[in-house]
Amino acid sequence: MYMPWPLPDENWFADTSRQPEPDHEDLRLEALVAQRLSIDWTTRRQQITVAVQNRVVILAGVVSNANARQVAADLAYDVPGVFDICNTLRLSGPRRSHR
Repeated sequence: MYMPWPLPDENWFADTSRQPEPDHEDLRLEALVAQRLSIDWTTRRQQITVAVQNRVVILAGVVSNANARQVAADLAYDVPGVFDICNTLRLSGPRRSHR
């Protein structure tokens, strides 16, 4: 069994329920990206959630086709101030069994 060795500055007994407050710029970018996705005809009816951390947009959820996935990433990247995109959108539809 492998036991992790703590770093000297780690406090294993610290209260982890308090997360750092998001940056105001990240909140602004999150709102702008969500607004753009809700306006565009390709992405407006898709199940997309938007999160932003350090100016990196994280797209998650389910979309109906590959075009909607690409359009969502393009729309998010076109927002001024966005540094990068993490596109984790999945395609909906029947799952194929791997044999």
